[in-house]
Amino acid sequence: TDRGGGGGGYGGGGGYQDGDRGGSYNRSEDRNGGDDLESTLKGLDRANYGAYKQCMGRWEVKTAGFPVSVFIDNVQSDPFAPPSKFRVRVSQREVQYPEDWMQSKVRERAVCDYLARRVNGLISKGGLDQSSGGGGWHGSKGGDIRIDPPSQHVLERSSLVVNKEWVEARLSVSLPAQGRSIEGAKAARLICQELMEVVRVGLLGSSLDQRDVWRHIQSVEDQASARDQLGGRGLVAFVLNGAMLPRASGADDRVMKTGGVAFKSPPELEVKLDLPHRGEVKGMGVRKGVTLVVGGGFHGKSTLLEALQVGVYDHVPGDGREFVVTEETAVKVRAEDGRPVTGLDISPFISNLPQGRDTTNFSSGDASGSTSQAANIVEALEVGSSTLLVDEDTCATNFMMRDSRMAKLVQAEPITPFLHRVRALYKDRGVSTILVAGSCGDFFDVADTVIKMQEYTCQDVTGLAKQICQDMPSENLPAVVDRFPAAAAARKVEISCLQPRGKVKADRDRGILFGETEIDLTCVEQLVDASQTRFIMDCLVYLGNKQQGSLPLLTILDQLEESLSSPSLPCPLDLVSPWAGPNGAYTKPRRQEIAAAVNRLRSLVIRRN
Repeated sequence: TDRGGGGGGYGGGGGYQDGDRGGSYNRSEDRNGGDDLESTLKGLDRANYGAYKQCMGRWEVKTAGFPVSVFIDNVQSDPFAPPSKFRVRVSQREVQYPEDWMQSKVRERAVCDYLARRVNGLISKGGLDQSSGGGGWHGSKGGDIRIDPPSQHVLERSSLVVNKEWVEARLSVSLPAQGRSIEGAKAARLICQELMEVVRVGLLGSSLDQRDVWRHIQSVEDQASARDQLGGRGLVAFVLNGAMLPRASGADDRVMKTGGVAFKSPPELEVKLDLPHRGEVKGMGVRKGVTLVVGGGFHGKSTLLEALQVGVYDHVPGDGREFVVTEETAVKVRAEDGRPVTGLDISPFISNLPQGRDTTNFSSGDASGSTSQAANIVEALEVGSSTLLVDEDTCATNFMMRDSRMAKLVQAEPITPFLHRVRALYKDRGVSTILVAGSCGDFFDVADTVIKMQEYTCQDVTGLAKQICQDMPSENLPAVVDRFPAAAAARKVEISCLQPRGKVKADRDRGILFGETEIDLTCVEQLVDASQTRFIMDCLVYLGNKQQGSLPLLTILDQLEESLSSPSLPCPLDLVSPWAGPNGAYTKPRRQEIAAAVNRLRSLVIRRN
């Protein structure tokens, strides 16, 4: 299979094609002898661009005042191709990080995140991410360095790797050219002077504010601890008093700098958590069961839910949502008109379709709003999610509820509304729901907790909501609530369908061109980083090449996680890389998002026992 590969290098600039690879790093090409990278680059000045390939391999560069290993893993074939792939590595003997920075996986993730942000900031501040251009075909071009930019979330990434032996930053470098001729002196200055200064200031322990690093580690470790405590406290989420939930804008995920209202828990819902570094903290505990969030338009309902849906991830200090934590399997579900559904049992919500169509093994290439929402819920249950996050604004109305007048007029209705299932979903399957609703009071009857957002202030109105239920009984609830059906037999994925017919490319943050088809992840809202999409893309192809026959989806995911936990790779995410060398453009998604991509593959083939 011809693979486009990795979403295009460490900066994520578009997939390389076979003709763009220019070769790959051969580990035997270590330049530990008399070769000098700076002199070599200068010696290539005015040569044809393809001569850059002579530089591939490992070089020892000492222009920073200490030894730095520079790995040139891949060289672009011409100035217009996706960037070349570099790694810079410094031994722990030189960086001298304290041992307690690396005492756990959580701390390793926090340190890598801090260093990636620091390197990215230094590259940007120094203008090294700005390429030459504007001179036309024969003018200067290239000459920029990039690292996969981190988002507001502290996730496991491949752009920066730290272990007991060394620290390594993975970069994309557009090697400079004048027309199609090498600018050797410029390349030498870029790599051996400017990049080495970034390494010195960005990675050496003596250049870091170690108290700031430690605060970063403590924040991430406290967030992980808070999340770990939820289940034992009977909670599915926690929102810290003082948290700032509003974002700067729809296109800017940073905290709103002015005008935001700090969160304050209602007294009735306030709980305390004891964190390893911050000590005792107070905030709102969202209990297991059915929680309803109500309020007028623009009063903060969806803002709260949006914070909870990314609460499955840790956040960078200063984000405002650092201690908004949600249990790790929570999934946002919504309507998704037009998505494919393959071999799925949606009968808990939809049955008795016209023409006797079977909903215990349902497939459609163009699912309706209600059918797609039913599928999203069933698929979430299939991969072990124990909390559903639902916003009325993005739901199919006929899936959520049905009033008595409509039921009297239209009696042949195949949809069992979510209103009739949400209580049994928790009672029989242990799956909690946090639901934002602003128009249907029938959910008061099935809710354990009702929260009201008014002018961005949170109130517990459970007692008032239950009183309204008594004063104004609903006519829209069934007299007898059926049990939620047990899980259906496991679906088996035909592995061969994960082998694309043609190139693959992550063409946007939530879209994958997969051979002759496309995987649309636009509505998978908990994908928060384009590098997660790139990882998912290469992960599917990896699974398609590694496995055979048909396997249950859960088995595939379990085996993948086992392989990713292997100590054989310095960076576990490199497991799915399409080329022999490492890939610095990955961010690890959850299994829920990997499963979502499999389920949205239009060429998916499901086998049943």
